[in-house]
Amino acid sequence: MTDEKSTAGAEREVEQIIKTAKSLGVEVDETDVVHWLTAIAAAGTMEWAMDADAGIYGHEITLLDFDRDTLDRYRRIADIVQLPDLPNVETAISLAGSAAQGVIQRYPGDCDYFERVNIKAETREEACHILADLMSAKALDKLEGPDYQLIFVRFGTWKTDVTKEGEQIKAGSSMEWNPDEMKAGHMHVLRASGEPWEVAWEYGCLDPGWCKMDWVIAEKEKGRVVNASNMLDVTWEAPDGSITPLDGFIDPYFQEVYLEAESVPLFSKLTHHISPQALGEYVEALTGEVYKYTHKHVNYGKAAKRMYNIFRLTGRHRAAALIRELFDEPAALLYQVWALLDTMDDAGQPDSTIDPDTLVQQTDTLIQTVVEVCEGPLETEIVMALIRLRDDITGRVDLGDDWDALILRSRAKTEELVNKFFETKLLGIPEAREFLDSLEEQA
Repeated sequence: MTDEKSTAGAEREVEQIIKTAKSLGVEVDETDVVHWLTAIAAAGTMEWAMDADAGIYGHEITLLDFDRDTLDRYRRIADIVQLPDLPNVETAISLAGSAAQGVIQRYPGDCDYFERVNIKAETREEACHILADLMSAKALDKLEGPDYQLIFVRFGTWKTDVTKEGEQIKAGSSMEWNPDEMKAGHMHVLRASGEPWEVAWEYGCLDPGWCKMDWVIAEKEKGRVVNASNMLDVTWEAPDGSITPLDGFIDPYFQEVYLEAESVPLFSKLTHHISPQALGEYVEALTGEVYKYTHKHVNYGKAAKRMYNIFRLTGRHRAAALIRELFDEPAALLYQVWALLDTMDDAGQPDSTIDPDTLVQQTDTLIQTVVEVCEGPLETEIVMALIRLRDDITGRVDLGDDWDALILRSRAKTEELVNKFFETKLLGIPEAREFLDSLEEQA
């Protein structure tokens, strides 16, 4: 009798999902929705699992959304961005963000990686210096090539206010190093007093803070460029076996797909140190980001992605299933256009080593995407801007200083369309509207 009630309840839920989706003008694959709802209902909130055939592992719910057909691609890119294992360094590389949700997010804009790095050393200070050497060696080894180019590295925390290239930076801010600074091993800033200051790379060892490395990757065989970042979660393992996160916090594993089965021992060791309140803290942090992306730095596409993760982890499966379907809509293609404009900007600079032919193919694909999805004057404006960018890449014209302005205008117009699509759809989902209204009350 209980099974019959459960089945009937699931059928009613699917019917409601389909009814709401139709009212939003969104297509739903009924078989896929039933399969996803059944699987997510059986998954444990804090449980992780392994796919032995694919050699991947991660949170049970996250693995449901990973597209295993993309594994070879993401492992190739990981070879460029990941830090190596050494006798005193253990690592576990994973995909995060939209790249880890390829089943539903058909058009991810970036390749976001997340790497756990555990350093065995006598002291915390020694661990910080080992990390500095690792990041510097990686940056210099993968500084530039025909299919990759380093954009920046984040390592270190400013202990005092400084001014860099005319921009005021507050104490406590993350330090950002460009490729030339990485080669030199130092950067030049002004102290608050106006006195010039040459800051050595080793300064970052005082407090590594937010550690991240960003590249532009060219995939010639696909005719596209993509931004690939690697966020590092670094821990120090002392001789007594105690684990200390260098940034004060061991990140939870709710949105990562780990790409190397041999890193399971490290992952298992670190999960014992994750806070029992990790889920609540993670949801709270995502909720804050939803508020930011719907009120301060408006980006309803990013808000939708975070609401999906909140709902799937907190039992609001019907709302999660509906948001899940939004990412497969043609209009969601524009989110990728929006993200790739930034990547093209990095790859299209005069000193770039990225093959121009790949950028041309990327631009042609973006033009085709806009034509397929948009219509009216806005379509014409975005397409003409992309054609001008293409002409600059091929050398037909030289945009000069207009390049940056054209990227900004194109991005703003695409952003407008993306926001309009996701805002309208989210407000049409009762649970999502209720959630957004609750943020207003809390504010």
